[in-house]
Amino acid sequence: MNTINKILLAIGLLASVVACKHSADTIGHNNDKISQRVDSLLNLMTLEEKIGQTVLFTSRWDVTGPVLREGEEDAIKTGKCGNIFNAHTVEYTRKLQELAVNETRLGIPLLFGYDVIHGHQTLTPISLGESASWDLKLIEKSARMAAREAAASGLHWTFAPMCDIGRDPRWGRVSEGAGEDTFLGEQIAAARVRGFQGNDLSQTNTILACVKHMAAYGASLAGRDYNSVDMSDRVLRETYLPPYKAAIDAGARTVMTSFNDLDGVPASANRYLLTDILRDEWGFDGMVVTDYTAINELIPHGVAKDEYEAGVLAMKAGVDMDMEGGVFMDHLKEAIENGEISEEELNNAVRNVLRLKFELGIMDDPFKYCNVVREREEVLSEKNRETAYEMAVASCVLLKNEANVLPLKKDEKVAVIGPLANSKRDLLGSWKAAGKPQAVEATILEAITTNAAKGKVHFVKGCDVNTEDRSGFSKAIQAAKNADKVVMVMGEKWNMSGEAACRTKLDLPGVQTDLISQIAQLNKPVILVYMTGRSMTIEKEVEAVDAVMNVWYPGTEGGRAVADLLYAKQIPSGKLTMTMPRNVGQIPIYYNYKNTGRPFNPEKPKDTYKSRYLDVENTPLFPFGYGLSYTTFAYSKLLLDKNTMNQGGELNITVDVTNTGDYDGSEVVQLYIRDHVASVTRPLKELKGFEKVFIRKGETKTIRFAITEDMLAFFRQDMSFGTEPGTFTVFVGADSDTQNQVEFTLLNQ
Repeated sequence: MNTINKILLAIGLLASVVACKHSADTIGHNNDKISQRVDSLLNLMTLEEKIGQTVLFTSRWDVTGPVLREGEEDAIKTGKCGNIFNAHTVEYTRKLQELAVNETRLGIPLLFGYDVIHGHQTLTPISLGESASWDLKLIEKSARMAAREAAASGLHWTFAPMCDIGRDPRWGRVSEGAGEDTFLGEQIAAARVRGFQGNDLSQTNTILACVKHMAAYGASLAGRDYNSVDMSDRVLRETYLPPYKAAIDAGARTVMTSFNDLDGVPASANRYLLTDILRDEWGFDGMVVTDYTAINELIPHGVAKDEYEAGVLAMKAGVDMDMEGGVFMDHLKEAIENGEISEEELNNAVRNVLRLKFELGIMDDPFKYCNVVREREEVLSEKNRETAYEMAVASCVLLKNEANVLPLKKDEKVAVIGPLANSKRDLLGSWKAAGKPQAVEATILEAITTNAAKGKVHFVKGCDVNTEDRSGFSKAIQAAKNADKVVMVMGEKWNMSGEAACRTKLDLPGVQTDLISQIAQLNKPVILVYMTGRSMTIEKEVEAVDAVMNVWYPGTEGGRAVADLLYAKQIPSGKLTMTMPRNVGQIPIYYNYKNTGRPFNPEKPKDTYKSRYLDVENTPLFPFGYGLSYTTFAYSKLLLDKNTMNQGGELNITVDVTNTGDYDGSEVVQLYIRDHVASVTRPLKELKGFEKVFIRKGETKTIRFAITEDMLAFFRQDMSFGTEPGTFTVFVGADSDTQNQVEFTLLNQ
């Protein structure tokens, strides 16, 4: 910063700074010293400089390498752009930060953001895969690792966690979320926020979390990205809003608007969402950023005739920062001069941006995140690789294992077949961000070869992922004939899920199913290992093979993790967080559905006028919460400490879980509750608790849950939130289909 800039800033801050360094109490948000410093700086700023703090542009790193698009360097120098995303590495962020600090009038540093979704350069499994671990401590650890790497690369901010509930696997972005359940989504959202932000944002190993996408983006009609969302306020508040709220309560400092409209109003112009709920009801005092060009898109949405009007709508709704669209930069000044936006409304937005820069400590030291030694030591470190490996192991879900065909034995001859077996890029999945395939040390094939005895593994690709070419079938069949067991590594390519990657057919693409069918006819034990970013319709494949393992896109260390699971160096423990449909016609399908006035009784399949299909069962292929292990677990002695509960009281429930198999292993013990009669219809089951517990073979552990009144509360007919007296059933078991149950009564007081 030049001398004049330093003097100007010092004069403005003198009364409140007086050698004040940023307090460690940054998660408290209402830091008086920071507020004073923000207001002092705001008083020095011109209208144009204020507007610049509401502008976020991309460096286009992912498109063209580390360069700015034409005009953006001048926008930084003139203070018209105060924030940059898609810029990383210490070398590059320092270069850009120097432009802002040394060449603008006030020297306000840039805020750098990036899509650190499931790791930075050391990638863990995709977010949906991480959720399948049901391990909150490990998920928080994974986010903490990602934050350390991102911060070491000069970043301040990630656009995660995605808190959208996803019940339609046609929607490609279910890969970024935590699945279909609200309660689990709440727990995971909070864990990720804690991991990213830690308990002191001024530390250089933390980054700002961003809660996205506000709101209900996961309910896009027809499972098509960017599409409309239409739901009642009851469904919005019961099912979709709670994970965002949990992330806010965990301290998340930024929120991103969604692309969809809700009740006819696009999110970036939706004051009900961004002000009435987010700020007035929830007390959020952080910063709201749009998604990519979302303000501009108010025009095709049909609620604004031009960018000027779109900008007014967005700021009036509660948007603080415009991502990439340039609308605020081009039109806010005119809107203020015309009196359609007050300067105080702009000031409030700028305060929200500046406060983050103070909380991070970059106002005191703009280059604190630019340490080349820390970057070299942190990125892709062995410690981070081990975290990625641990996460990948915990995320894989064993769906079938007939006759204990798994685990593989070291001396067995194994034919590895499939287009994804030797792919490094596909291990990383979508939103790999800064992740590099060359950082992958072993594909699934290579890791299987390492685990097997020398000469016992033979690989044939067999087919591509998404072509009709069957020319490789004959070699694959011959390899299978010569093997003791066959491992087929199939699935979706990495770019077949994620943003703008929606599908109406959720079976294995191309001719993969045909190859599986032909190999299965050889009567060799066949194991299907498949990669995906969603629930798939693979009923035919599941029936044809002996074992099935869903490995998602398992990340940088995913090859080693998958192979170690196949050879029982690790024991599967993942559980589904999205119901798996039998076919697309069942979608949306999820476990916590409500009853109808004519519920179908599977014991009376010929009953005609019931809620059922003619051509397929109502039941899913695999239910929410489902997952096998190489060992087995038995549940017994499900006991309540009392059969009645007073309002404001508490019950305790215990269950014995015994490892009855031959391996030590981990089980996810799941607790569900049903409210039998209420003023509005209630789900047949709702997840209200879970615990992932390690149990040695032959060991029994007693698992305890407390049932409190808040676990029974819901939005009643008048939309007040609370409980109603009556009968409740508690289910505790291995998945949402468990029938292991007891009842209690909530008394009326």
